[in-house]
Amino acid sequence: MAEAAPLASSELEWAAFAAIDWADQKNFWRLRPVGSSQSEHGELENTPEAVEVWAAGLQQRFGGRPIAVCLEQSRGGLVYMLAKYAHLVLFPVHPTTAARYREAFAPSGAKSDPGDTGSLLDLLLRHREQLRPLRPDTVETRLLQFLVEERRRTVDDRTRENNRLTDCLKLYYPQILRWFDNVSSPLVGDFLERWPSLEQAQRTRPGTLREFFRRHNCRSDELIEQRIAEIYQAIAATKDAAVLEAGTIIARGLVAQLKTLREQIGVLDKRIAELVAAHPDGALFASLPGAGAALVPRLIVAFGTDRERYRSAYQIQCYSGIAPVKEASGKTSWVHARYICPKFLRQSFHEFAAHSIAQSEWAKAYYDHLVRDEKKSHHAAVRAVAFKWIRIIFRCWKDRTPYNEEIYLQSRARRGALLGRPLEAVTSVGWKTVAGFQKFSGN
Repeated sequence: MAEAAPLASSELEWAAFAAIDWADQKNFWRLRPVGSSQSEHGELENTPEAVEVWAAGLQQRFGGRPIAVCLEQSRGGLVYMLAKYAHLVLFPVHPTTAARYREAFAPSGAKSDPGDTGSLLDLLLRHREQLRPLRPDTVETRLLQFLVEERRRTVDDRTRENNRLTDCLKLYYPQILRWFDNVSSPLVGDFLERWPSLEQAQRTRPGTLREFFRRHNCRSDELIEQRIAEIYQAIAATKDAAVLEAGTIIARGLVAQLKTLREQIGVLDKRIAELVAAHPDGALFASLPGAGAALVPRLIVAFGTDRERYRSAYQIQCYSGIAPVKEASGKTSWVHARYICPKFLRQSFHEFAAHSIAQSEWAKAYYDHLVRDEKKSHHAAVRAVAFKWIRIIFRCWKDRTPYNEEIYLQSRARRGALLGRPLEAVTSVGWKTVAGFQKFSGN
């Protein structure tokens, strides 16, 4: 979340340069005061108290003047501990960048924590103009980032537990998968909690089953009677006592976990909705076709609220991993997807682009052209749509203007991009390849 334009070294008069290599128990640091050719080094316990003593000592020693600190994290416990000190200006470095820089001078692969701090300090001293200082976004936007990322992880956990429950039921109670559409639903959870085996369900009176389904909002009498009939007609998948007892215990445990995950997702959804409703850019991102309750907050987080964070749409396209990478060696060149990028950010743009295809006229025409005429795979075509969307959203974001599809299409027509004809009429002509993506010839 801390991406920003590089900070010119002339803007600050540095008192010293430091580097910290994070570790779970101890952090190794190295420091060089301005004007000195000698570096100091030491260890720092990974606790708030130890960091406080270290930071306060530097403030007193250098009179509160700014100190540049290079480290391999952009988020994490150490970053949050250091970020509260105004005299420490943090320069996060991607772990891959740090590793490649270290390997450039240690091709043998030798590595140590104290040695890593020396490499980080050298990177800061020699290439500081290429690094970006940490500039945290607003509290509301950063809170939204934490919550949407946690929601995604929780949804993934629910999917994993859902799959485990499905596998478990296939062993001893496969009829559940036929009677109900979603095994992670409260209906199935309560059913398994009350009747964790087919034998127990078949010993229950029809009236009790009927009342259970109605209490769980099953309004179709026909469906209720069909389920009840199938329960009594079902044949046990196995008579193995070991499988039955183990399956019952495991299923009940998974049902409890799924219930907890459902409740947590509900809590996250409620707080996320409150933050989006109060966010100054909420209406802007809600205007995008295909951006619903789950994707609007993720897009808000993707761009942030600092309009100086990105200088061009291409920076976002590259940073997010949506822009392709071109490699060349001799007479051979090739284009491939960008591998090193924030995966959640790339996923956010990819999912939004996929949803927009059903609701945006130009996005659907563009996607259809790539798949039908250019023979692109589904995901390659969606990335191409996302590539174009980022440029459009960037302009809306910079101008603080909600997206309007009619205005966008009219603008393209005025520039000759649509040649004054309906969009469908030009989807097979006037395209050109740029960095592996298809673009309208008038663009």
